[in-house]
Amino acid sequence: MDQWLSLFAPQLQALAELAAHDGHMTRAATALGIPQSSMSRRVHALENDLGTPLLIHAGRTVRLTEAGEELARRVRDPLHELEMAIDAVVGETDGEHGTVRFGFPLTMGAGLVPDLLAAFRRAHPGITVTLKQAHGSELVRDLETGSLDLAVTIPPPDRLPHTIIGAQEIGAALPISHPLAQSRRIPLAHLRAETFIANPPSYHLRSATEQWCAAAGFTPDIAVEVTEFTTIRELVARGLGVALLPHDDRAPSDVVEVPLTGEHRRAIALARATATVSPVTRRLHEFVIARAAGDQQV
Repeated sequence: MDQWLSLFAPQLQALAELAAHDGHMTRAATALGIPQSSMSRRVHALENDLGTPLLIHAGRTVRLTEAGEELARRVRDPLHELEMAIDAVVGETDGEHGTVRFGFPLTMGAGLVPDLLAAFRRAHPGITVTLKQAHGSELVRDLETGSLDLAVTIPPPDRLPHTIIGAQEIGAALPISHPLAQSRRIPLAHLRAETFIANPPSYHLRSATEQWCAAAGFTPDIAVEVTEFTTIRELVARGLGVALLPHDDRAPSDVVEVPLTGEHRRAIALARATATVSPVTRRLHEFVIARAAGDQQV
């Protein structure tokens, strides 16, 4: 066992880092703090030792073969756990000093997440939190490649350890001049004749919108696709259509958010990259869980 670990650990670390940086040798080498030539030698040595092609060369860039991607995915967690075990023994991480790479959805940029991070910073001033805001599939991919340590995701990821921390209610965003804008609550079927503004098909809220409309008996007429939720609200305000969106305190004053009858919600999860996390990541993880539990009791 020892001889295999001493032989393959640096090589597997190089492969995992290369996968995390989409085959970019220079960035992967920089992340490991080694010369690019050493990075290349480690991966090529791993290919030779295993007798399996791991890289495909395309000009000045490389990409991992299917075997390379699979191996990188399988070794990422064990390598991370090994790193955490060593850190714990030598005392390099005390739980109050370090960096956590944290991601959260595009729909949660106002209010909740900024408030939570501000409170965490006050409680743990020695921990730096680097942020990434993106849609759910990208956050999950970054967790899987090790680019993020922790992320709030909607919906919960199937392949990663996670904890459900709440639910996001989805309502109808209507122009203030819309005939239903003053309603206390409306059935989704009442919007069957409307033009919809929605995210591209790769976004979870887009697929949820289509599923909810289908359950209400119609196919939404999606005339405009927009990635940014703020832009969707601006277009709704200008009367270009309606949308199904979560609440946003920053919504334009000429956009009205009307609740829908029935269940139209998305589960919110706190997902982590690995089962074993660093002490500083655990601090943020526990803080978010505790805050979520407190909010649900209010």
